[in-house]
Amino acid sequence: MTRSILFVCLGNICRSPTAEAIFRLQANGLGLEIDSAGTSGWHDGHPSDPRASAEAARRGIDMSYIRSRKVVAEDFERFDLIVAMDAQNLRDLRAMQPEGSKARLVKLLDYAPELGLSDVPDPYYEDNFPEVLDMIDLACARLLLTL
Repeated sequence: MTRSILFVCLGNICRSPTAEAIFRLQANGLGLEIDSAGTSGWHDGHPSDPRASAEAARRGIDMSYIRSRKVVAEDFERFDLIVAMDAQNLRDLRAMQPEGSKARLVKLLDYAPELGLSDVPDPYYEDNFPEVLDMIDLACARLLLTL
């Protein structure tokens, strides 16, 4: 049974904190532990990208409490499910995963096949925050239905 979920992208300032904030709202009251992290430590301790935070705020979603952090080995024991935003994140997570750890690794858009995409695009470079938030919202809702 899934009790803890970690959302992961590269820098933990755009996609994964957005997924964390959305999923917290969707799963409110279910008692799940929800967090996010990045495969890199480039932005450790920083808040979410202002563009991601602004788009979330326009939709009534608060991301102000989230600070970037890097995935650590303990996350593979702490979390039941680790959800990668794209194939590269998934490969990086598999390379980091300690042998025998309990975490199951998946990609977020596996839960929304009707989108016809396998990866959540990185809005940091593409500046497509509204579209990315829509994708994450749908996929998180579908993920919640599977729990």
